[in-house]
Amino acid sequence: MNFLIAGFVTFIACFIAFPIFFGLVRTLGLYATVEEGSCRVYVLFGRVLGILTEPGLHILPFRLGPAALLVNWLGKCHVVDLRMDQEYLRSQPVNSEEGAPMGVGIWYEMFLSDPVAYLFKNTNPRGSLAANVSNVTVRCLSNMRLAEMLEDRHRMSSIVRDEVTNKSREWGYSLGSVYIRKVHFRDTGMINQIEEKVVNRLRQVTYAIKQDGENQVNIIASTAERQAAVEFAKAAAMRPTIVGAVLQEISADPTVLESLFEILQTQKMLEGEPRITLLPQDAGMLAPLLASNSGSEPAPAGKRSAPPSIPPLPGSG
Repeated sequence: MNFLIAGFVTFIACFIAFPIFFGLVRTLGLYATVEEGSCRVYVLFGRVLGILTEPGLHILPFRLGPAALLVNWLGKCHVVDLRMDQEYLRSQPVNSEEGAPMGVGIWYEMFLSDPVAYLFKNTNPRGSLAANVSNVTVRCLSNMRLAEMLEDRHRMSSIVRDEVTNKSREWGYSLGSVYIRKVHFRDTGMINQIEEKVVNRLRQVTYAIKQDGENQVNIIASTAERQAAVEFAKAAAMRPTIVGAVLQEISADPTVLESLFEILQTQKMLEGEPRITLLPQDAGMLAPLLASNSGSEPAPAGKRSAPPSIPPLPGSG
């Protein structure tokens, strides 16, 4: 039972009593807690009593004096965010030296360096800073050459940053990095003309590359054909010499030479696919008749006619 009572009392003290106590002490102005990346500006009767920029726990009577006990009741505490912020302005209208309507997209960083100036010198410092950056971009980057505007973005960014920094400090802002992220044409007709020119140029380059490749292929093919023709001509010129030398060796033996020519003659006869008719020795008028009959009815190509069956003559053996 004692443990349960102690636990209940501890719960009441930690989650109810202590928050109420510290809330009353904070309301009375005895202390304040500053979060990381923020600051507190205390104003009493139109006068700034103090600025707390260091994160942590601060005892207000030690920092603000006796007025700390009244500032939460009769004054006001402004909590200002000191973290770095970013802004991007799209398509700011700029004309080049050649008269081309261009659009510039500018990105910049900003953070608060003077909370009092931020609170009391301008009712809308963020909007005023954006308007200042836009005006400086249009004023300083106009009448630049188109080639410089498309290529030298670092110089353009430095010009805008140098012009805006002094004015932004009056409103409590400090300008960080400034960068020209995008430069583009704003006229639709000009964009279409540039696209057509680029497409035509790409087509010309593609056709030139294709034609050059075909020319190279033709040169290689013609060179190969010429070299092949030269080699074939050399081979054709050497063929009679080789054949003559072989025939000379064959002619040394009459028997081999006669056999060779018989084989060649037989091969030529077989390639011509002639019709052969076998006749007896004393056929008489039968040979002219068979020859005239075979000449009137030619055999189809690729086929040989079977020799006619001739009955043996008596006494022919």
